[in-house]
Amino acid sequence: AAAGILCYVGAYVFITYDDYDHFFEDVYTLIPAVIIIAVGTLLFIIGLIGCCATIRESRCGLATFVIILLLVFITEVVVVVLGYIYRAKVEDEVDHSIQKVYNGYNGTNPDAASRAIDYVQRQLRCCGIHNYSDWENTVWFKQTKNNSVPLSCCKAALSNCTGSLTRPMDLYSEGCEALVVKKLQEIMMYVIWAALAFAAIQLLGMLCACIVLCRRSRDPAYELLIAGGTYA
Repeated sequence: AAAGILCYVGAYVFITYDDYDHFFEDVYTLIPAVIIIAVGTLLFIIGLIGCCATIRESRCGLATFVIILLLVFITEVVVVVLGYIYRAKVEDEVDHSIQKVYNGYNGTNPDAASRAIDYVQRQLRCCGIHNYSDWENTVWFKQTKNNSVPLSCCKAALSNCTGSLTRPMDLYSEGCEALVVKKLQEIMMYVIWAALAFAAIQLLGMLCACIVLCRRSRDPAYELLIAGGTYA
């Protein structure tokens, strides 16, 4: 279950990043997600090793289990650190790229940047970078010369909205930059919290395995029972 949850969190980050990748050019932000998927896959193998070692009462198997858990624990701590580092960089990255993305808007569906802007404005219910007036400074607005913004700026409840700036009450008033930053930071927090939660679980697993190992090494009677083929 733990492996599945970690892989799900990592996959969720990848899928969501694909929707916002035009606003965030640093692909290294995906490193925590890649690591957490790898850890999730490794956890499945670790679980099998731990079960076999416990059932067979194998001291070597339990020691291997503890060492692997320790490595996974360290990896999850690294994920948390990287998550906080990249979370702090989100605002600067979005601020650096969002103006370029809006300037590249041409209003056609086949264009990836245009689709990304329309998707974000509809999903986050926003318009422009800071507000809808930002569209007046774009190449697309100056070329169309119809004093209107894209239809994705229209409030979802209004079916007769044309995007005209003469009816600002029909448009989303909040800008997209702050909402994109908030969304990306939330995604990174999912990775951080998932890594922290499972790091705590790994720590508990290591403690339990160490207790079993210590019990075996310090209890001669227990060793004799195992050697004689009788399990307490």
